[in-house]
Amino acid sequence: MSEVQRLLEQLKGYRWVNLTHEVDATIPIYHTFNPLQEKIISTIADSGADSREYTIGTSHGTHIDAPKHFAEGKRGMEEIGLKERVLPLYVIHLEDKVKETPGYAVTVEDIQAFEAEHGVLPEGCFVAFSSGWYKRFYDSDVFKNTDENDVEHTPGWSIPALEYLSRTRHVTAIGHETLNTDSGVEAAEAGFLEAELYWLAEDKYQVELMANLDQLPAVGSVIFVTMPHIKDAPGFPVEVFAIVPEADVN
Repeated sequence: MSEVQRLLEQLKGYRWVNLTHEVDATIPIYHTFNPLQEKIISTIADSGADSREYTIGTSHGTHIDAPKHFAEGKRGMEEIGLKERVLPLYVIHLEDKVKETPGYAVTVEDIQAFEAEHGVLPEGCFVAFSSGWYKRFYDSDVFKNTDENDVEHTPGWSIPALEYLSRTRHVTAIGHETLNTDSGVEAAEAGFLEAELYWLAEDKYQVELMANLDQLPAVGSVIFVTMPHIKDAPGFPVEVFAIVPEADVN
């Protein structure tokens, strides 16, 4: 057994947590997309093979946004290398603040309070915002939480917080549980997804619609972002998981 294989055996002794939603035609989607469509090409009964064709949006379910999704001239999915998608994971737990204010936006002060408790965020890490919002994924209306003025009261990141992560801490990537980087309230006020534009224009990627972040500790985990390789794609559904520094009890 090689050293790398021994390392894998050791890693499998820890808890692995899937951070990915299942995709079907009923999930919450951004309003510019159509629901997932499935076409049966052949069946086992008819031809001996179950073959299907899916029409799916780049932002369906848990997905990666490459910088070029919003920022012209920046990198596409194929330019985000393997080592950039396996990173130390830090989770900022703000579930209580979001419960009190659904449209909450992460602040610089939130990040600094996290660092005061857990240490400075290291360069090159992945920072995820755990809001508990993923539990609403079962119903599009509940997930979007729209008021009588068609404003979505959903959590997100403030631009100053993203600037701090990018330019002060040199974080590689971020993740969150909602459809957008911006809080719904701030997006409505701006008339655009300004926070999403800011982060992607920094030539950094993000993962949206993450699940199960509340099952992770604030520090100590490693995240894996796996994706298909589609030339020139600005994003696509992905499987994301974390290895947690706790013994697997199963």
